Amino acid sequence: MRLKWILLPVLALASVFLSGCVETLDGRHRAGVPWASDRITARYDRTPAQCWAAAIDVIKFQGTLTSEDTLRSVLQGVVDERNVWVLVNPYDGKSTQVIVQARTKAGGTDLKLAAFIDKEIAIRIATGHLTPATPQKGEVPAVPPANK
Repeated sequence: MRLKWILLPVLALASVFLSGCVETLDGRHRAGVPWASDRITARYDRTPAQCWAAAIDVIKFQGTLTSEDTLRSVLQGVVDERNVWVLVNPYDGKSTQVIVQARTKAGGTDLKLAAFIDKEIAIRIATGHLTPATPQKGEVPAVPPANK
C-alpha cells in the first residue's frame, strides 16, 4: 500500500515533466518535449528570395514539401519521417536569417537533421545550384526517368 502512495506522485511528476507543448516556427503548437533544443539559426549574405528558393529546393530534394506559408515566410516539409520547418526572415539590409527546426513524430527533437538541412541550404546558396535533381542541357541524368 505504501508503494502505491509513493508511486502515484512519482508518476504524476513524470507525466508533467515528460509531456508538453512546443511552438513551431509557423506559430502553431504541437505535443513534444519543450525543454530540448530543436532549432539551428544561420545568417546568409543573400536576399530572402534566394534563401527561400534554396530552402524549397533542399526540402524537395531531401523529402516532401508539405506547406509554403508566404505570409509568415515558413516552409514545412517531411524529411526522413521527421517534420521540418524553415523560417526565412530578412535580418538587415544585406543579410537573411534562416531558422531550421526539426522534430520527430513523437515530439522529440532532431538537431542533427536541422543542422543537415541548414548546411544543405548553405551549400545551395554558395554554389548557386538550386535544382541538383534536374540535369543541365546535354547532361545525362543520374537516375533514368520511370517508365510511364
